Amino acid sequence: MSTKAQYDAFLAVCPSRQLLARISDKWVVLILCALGGDAQDGTGVPTPMRYSGLSRLLAGVSQKMLTQTLRSLERDGLLTRSVTPTVPVTVTYELTALGRSLHQMTRGLRSWAQQNMDEVFTHREEYDTRVSS
Repeated sequence: MSTKAQYDAFLAVCPSRQLLARISDKWVVLILCALGGDAQDGTGVPTPMRYSGLSRLLAGVSQKMLTQTLRSLERDGLLTRSVTPTVPVTVTYELTALGRSLHQMTRGLRSWAQQNMDEVFTHREEYDTRVSS
């Protein structure tokens, strides 16, 4: 029986800190939510997507950033990349079981941000008024 390693993200040298940095990135959250089915129909049913579909859906993401983020998520085992030999080649991305488990949390973060944005704007205005006075 193998012993599972213990990680502590509060320690600077802990590798889990690097993973936290990656999964807290806005593009990671949005890609996981998109592949989790949140954007297509709002049901949260995981849906494979092509690169072009992700690119259209994620307004403002550069080709370089989308490619880098997809590669890092594939490397971490959060999504799979499938290539179908068609003309032109069809590439689809889909969440793995590990990615689906993380999607549940990122879905909550995205939802919280959308639902509480007005209140955050109010607090920002109050703070800016108080600090600039």
